[in-house]
Amino acid sequence: MLKKIQEWRGKETSKSLSLKEEIEKHPIPEHIAVIMDGNGRWAKKRALPRVAGHHEGMKTVRKITKAANGLGVKVLTMYAFSTENWKRPKLEVDFLMKLPEEFLGTFLPELMEENVQVRLMGNKSDLPEHTLRAVENAIEKTKDNTGLILNFALNYGGRDEILRAVKDVAVAIKDNELTTDQLTEEMFSEYLFSNLLPDPDLLIRTSGEIRLSNFMLWQLAYAEFYFTDVLWPDFDENHLYEAINSFQMRGRRFGGI
Repeated sequence: MLKKIQEWRGKETSKSLSLKEEIEKHPIPEHIAVIMDGNGRWAKKRALPRVAGHHEGMKTVRKITKAANGLGVKVLTMYAFSTENWKRPKLEVDFLMKLPEEFLGTFLPELMEENVQVRLMGNKSDLPEHTLRAVENAIEKTKDNTGLILNFALNYGGRDEILRAVKDVAVAIKDNELTTDQLTEEMFSEYLFSNLLPDPDLLIRTSGEIRLSNFMLWQLAYAEFYFTDVLWPDFDENHLYEAINSFQMRGRRFGGI
């Protein structure tokens, strides 16, 4: 039995390596955005509390960050907590607000070794002090790293982001800092939370749901979408390779021929 298990693992590893080698022959998406869905269902299938799924999902973030960095992905944006997630039970929200502390506290040394830079995208003002402190500490410690940018969308909503940008543009026009003739798509993008990042090339959503859930509504205009039934805690490096392989097989024309 042990020999069969070892043979199976060997085949799986070989399959993963061959797919990785194949996708490395083609352009890798510069920016991958991920809607990490299915933590609760993963826990329910195992008769565990929902928070157990979120904790397991945290481990997947670590795994996928390292895999993406190894491929040369420039930006990995993770949808960690939406503006709508505050509607969830307080116990679950409190747990989710503690996860950044645990994740960044334990993973920070590896992030430094991997040359990963941490960033935050979202409304900071509503975040608990302990959550914000943990994220800002990681941002400060990794600010000089030049590898993959690990961008957490925390207390983030696409409509909220666009509305904030519109208000800021209106103020700039009122104060004569900007004219309507100067306002272009590129200029408007500078008022978004993601102003220092390229738009995503690939969006991955796990757990079988086929919707954007108010995520990066402006930035995903020309991204390729990849939906999988795999629950986020079960999502591994090979699933990432499969998503990138699917991306590489598509023709991106951006409205052209």
